[in-house]
Amino acid sequence: MNIPSEKSILIVFIVGLLAMSGCSSTPSNNAYADPKDPLESINRPFWTFTWDYADKYVARPASSAYAEYVPTDLRTGVYNMALNLNEPSAIINNLLQAKFSDAAVSTGRFLLNSTIGLFGFFDPASDFGWARKQEEFGEVLGSYGVGDGPYLVVPGLGPSSVREEVGDYVDKYYWPLAAIDFWPNIVRMAVVGLEQRASLSQQEKLIDESIDSYEFVKNAYFQNLKFKVYDGNPPIEVNAADEAELEAYLDEID
Repeated sequence: MNIPSEKSILIVFIVGLLAMSGCSSTPSNNAYADPKDPLESINRPFWTFTWDYADKYVARPASSAYAEYVPTDLRTGVYNMALNLNEPSAIINNLLQAKFSDAAVSTGRFLLNSTIGLFGFFDPASDFGWARKQEEFGEVLGSYGVGDGPYLVVPGLGPSSVREEVGDYVDKYYWPLAAIDFWPNIVRMAVVGLEQRASLSQQEKLIDESIDSYEFVKNAYFQNLKFKVYDGNPPIEVNAADEAELEAYLDEID
């Protein structure tokens, strides 16, 4: 029996969401609708499932147990190995944006950590001041003006967007990720997922105490996307309507 690849499943999932959105009962002329979230009627139940069930009963306890029982040095080394496999994609994605110095740093990191660092278990490149900076293809698209696309909540995984999913799809074709077999790749993704979930433990309270956790996470997600595209220096956006109201108010006081 042929098992469909995760890439095929993802494509079917996105196409299915777009098809379902066309049947949504949400009025298209709703003044309060978020243009970035045309699939909100689908995304909200997916978010409820993800945060209230999948995360609460699977991801959160698994990451807590992983952080508590696995020795820190071993965790750090295995995580470094998983992230080291992303360095070649960072090299190419930096070159596509003409970030030649960043591409050189990623190249140096990969060569040094893959050899002296024992396949990335250790991170001697950091001793040279070569900090890890993952560059994804989704950021390449964003740097060339491609929009985020509709907001997506992937059941069990969390917030995403069409541009990020396309970027992740392309990144998987870079060497050496494309050469990794199915099960080793599952282990790699599990390690990355457990570490990333463990790092979010301090934000749990903010999400739980927010008035609308769905909106809170969505806004944080898009802010983070912009932060990454602009390398930590996003442009200041001025709301034209608010600016006009302020000017009118100042004219009245004068």
